[in-house]
Amino acid sequence: MANSPQARKRARQAEKRRQHNAAMRSMVRTYLKKVNAAIASGDQQSAQAAYQTAVSVLDKATRKGKFHPNKAARHKSRLNEKIKALGAAA
Repeated sequence: MANSPQARKRARQAEKRRQHNAAMRSMVRTYLKKVNAAIASGDQQSAQAAYQTAVSVLDKATRKGKFHPNKAARHKSRLNEKIKALGAAA
């Protein structure tokens, strides 16, 4: 346990940041699941709308350092590929 006042404060700050980071990661995962659900339903319009929202949330989290930029790009690329495939199948 932290003994000095500075260490106690750093422990408080670290816990606060940990909870905020966990909430941000969870929110991004939720939006990605919404896109996958829209893709699974086969509706390209709703999938595209969900994708736009998810990209915005994912990019914001990436700018704040919650995700590696390559991970964000990989998710966006794979989701966009699936959405385009819906249009080709229709």
